[in-house]
Amino acid sequence: MRKKDQSGVTLIEILIAVTLFSVLSVAMLFAMRIGLNTFGKTNAKLMEDRRVGGAQRILLEEIEGIVPVEAPCIGPLQDPGSPRAATRNIGFFQGEPAAMRLVSTFSLQMGWRGAPQILEMAVIAGENGKGVRLVVNEIPYTGVLAAGQFCTGFAPDPISGAMTPQFAPIEASPQSFVLADQLAFCRFSYLSPVPQPGQPPVWAASWTAVGWPRGVRVEMAPLEPDRARLQPITVTAPVRLLRTPGVPYDD
Repeated sequence: MRKKDQSGVTLIEILIAVTLFSVLSVAMLFAMRIGLNTFGKTNAKLMEDRRVGGAQRILLEEIEGIVPVEAPCIGPLQDPGSPRAATRNIGFFQGEPAAMRLVSTFSLQMGWRGAPQILEMAVIAGENGKGVRLVVNEIPYTGVLAAGQFCTGFAPDPISGAMTPQFAPIEASPQSFVLADQLAFCRFSYLSPVPQPGQPPVWAASWTAVGWPRGVRVEMAPLEPDRARLQPITVTAPVRLLRTPGVPYDD
């Protein structure tokens, strides 16, 4: 009598199948890991590019939102011929190569829908002394007296000799918002009105004239240039004053 055929697999076949399945599983895991790492790097790069682009947009909108506030400046006249204190209304704007103070309708918290803010922008040393960073402080604007408290007095301009307002130094704090970091340099310059028609515009490193500049330029360069990433660039913002300072408006 013939024996019935018994179908099945041998131990060697099982071992081969398990080995092939393990190799395929490891290959799939490595492929998933490479894909996730690539996704993470791409996402981090996009987030950094968005942060750089967003910071430049914020800087542009803060400057474009300048409010022409005339604030009382109470302080001593630093002039040997006039040692007394003086009170004078000034166009509230501080423009220096590494510091700028102004009133803007743009708020970091609420954008254009927020209340006016006194903005303090300053260039400070970077982390561990590497490069510099641009920071901004926001102080709620509650009136001309709130703005006038930052003026410490008057001193003669070394170039023109005219008495110009002096301001308290800008101090960075843990609440300061970092607009740009890891910069090789960052400096402000201010556009003066054209002296005569046909002449090129004049950019000054400091603003000592009466009133407000026609534009503000913020020059920045990365500490370590990387063509694969969005780099901080120079921002030029026009200053458009739609109201005459000192004239009341019924609105």
